[in-house]
Amino acid sequence: MAENGGESCCRCCCSFIFTSGLTALFMWLSLRTSMPTCSVQDFLVPALNKTDNSTTARNNHTIFFDIKLDNVMKDKGVRYDTINLTFFYGQNYSFPIATYTVPRFYQGHDKHTNRKALVEANGVPWEAAFEAVSNGSTVAFRVGLATRVKFKILAFYTKRHNLIVKGDVPVNDSGKKVNKKGIKLKSNAPHPGNHRLRLEFVVVIFTVLIIFLL
Repeated sequence: MAENGGESCCRCCCSFIFTSGLTALFMWLSLRTSMPTCSVQDFLVPALNKTDNSTTARNNHTIFFDIKLDNVMKDKGVRYDTINLTFFYGQNYSFPIATYTVPRFYQGHDKHTNRKALVEANGVPWEAAFEAVSNGSTVAFRVGLATRVKFKILAFYTKRHNLIVKGDVPVNDSGKKVNKKGIKLKSNAPHPGNHRLRLEFVVVIFTVLIIFLL
């Protein structure tokens, strides 16, 4: 009888540990977040359109852009603070040629949001740029995006995280970006939550085991 009781107790303990482990894993996955992905879907510089030789086109120093923001999470929303867009030309990243601000907004889970606008560009060597694309080369613009986001998990929000990304947009003699596909803006910094994921999982497992031992 004692042996049967010991085996039963062992089975119960193993079952509890297994169930607790699955519960901890589920909790960890539920709290895991992913940064939104940002991409340039469209980018148009009329002054660099070689087929339009009008004075109006040459003097049109505007840039039309279409930025796409993707929340890839299927069960968490994203609250964006004010989004600051900065545009540069060539390798000169010290002096922006244009800026634009997107007001703060909320994005639901698994949603895609586009922000389109026209900005006036200043400081671009237009004659040199037009000559370059007319000779079959491309010129590069850089788009930088900076904001802070917080994630909505059920009815609660996490703390804010920095989202700072950038990307180069090559433009040809049509005045449009070379790539038809969207150009993803990237960051050199890791997702702020990634380095804590393993630690959080260990903490959850440790907490479950402490409760079991008590």
